[in-house]
Amino acid sequence: MIKFIVVEDEKSVQDIIKKVLRKISIANDTEIEISYHQKYNKNLLKDISEEVYRKVYILDIELEGSISGIDIAQKIREKDWDSEIIFVTSHDKMFETVHRNVLEVFDFIEKFHNMESRLEKDLQLIYNQKFDKKMLKIYSRNADLEIYLKNILYITRDKEDRKLIIHTKDVNFKISSSLNDITEKLDNRFIRTHRSCIANKDHIVEYNYSENYFQLDIGIKVDLLSKKYRKEIENE
Repeated sequence: MIKFIVVEDEKSVQDIIKKVLRKISIANDTEIEISYHQKYNKNLLKDISEEVYRKVYILDIELEGSISGIDIAQKIREKDWDSEIIFVTSHDKMFETVHRNVLEVFDFIEKFHNMESRLEKDLQLIYNQKFDKKMLKIYSRNADLEIYLKNILYITRDKEDRKLIIHTKDVNFKISSSLNDITEKLDNRFIRTHRSCIANKDHIVEYNYSENYFQLDIGIKVDLLSKKYRKEIENE
């Protein structure tokens, strides 16, 4: 999920942005959420403070009221250094001002100079980035567990106590769940390698079906690779 936060007070420009977002969403088969604002207000502040989504801001520089797009970007960076910021403006001379006052700007686009194609290109680049804050969240009576999916190496089933072991580079976690249930909380980077194992393919550097193991990028060999899942793995 990506949340786009658009701050723009010109309807014609809003329409262009809506068109591009729709096109990008369809092309990438990705669910998106869009929040539109015409100026800085309480609802925009709420969007800035929200920490649930991966966020992309598309900000007009000159807005109604005393708070500009640059001011808004500075407020964003006070709380958030991960989200992307794209500025749109009618004045190309604002480029230097933007980069002097706001750090980590993805791009600066002139409204009436190939805006649609440039915005589409920028958003596709953002989609292709390995931005990754997706989390596995499990809440129970005993403890709450939140782990970034990118940090999970593989998940195995313990035969003795019938619990799952989530393996990361630094520590392992035991939880009461099943592989089928946990699969619903993961994304498509995770593959079934064995009836007792789900692995993060982003960390796998070798599949050895003759010796029934896969090797991780940290140098560990895991002896839980079954030929039964070979076709499914190779089709990923």
